[in-house]
Amino acid sequence: MTSIDLLKFMLPDFLVDNFEVVSILNYEYNLHLYFEEKSKPPKEFHSLELVSKGFLDEITIQDFSLSGKFVFLHIKCHRWTNKINSEIVKVSIAIGRQLIAKGTRMTQEFTAFLK
Repeated sequence: MTSIDLLKFMLPDFLVDNFEVVSILNYEYNLHLYFEEKSKPPKEFHSLELVSKGFLDEITIQDFSLSGKFVFLHIKCHRWTNKINSEIVKVSIAIGRQLIAKGTRMTQEFTAFLK
């Protein structure tokens, strides 16, 4: 089992597949995991010719607690530009559908657990 496989047990697959962990801050009661989108656009956008133009504003969502600590996921997505028409493609919309429960700042799995 690889460290990536282990992460998939604790975090949403979409996050592990499309993002890299760039920093971890471990406090007494909180664990903050910082992710940046990989340089390759997600599979949903494979038909477009996209170029990264920096990052969008970071979003923060709460996930299941680990080892008695609140877990916060800090996620930075690339700002992609379509080479053909110079249109900005917001992958963060795809992330919203995959990770965040509607009307919350929590992962879908965490929200389902709290219901």
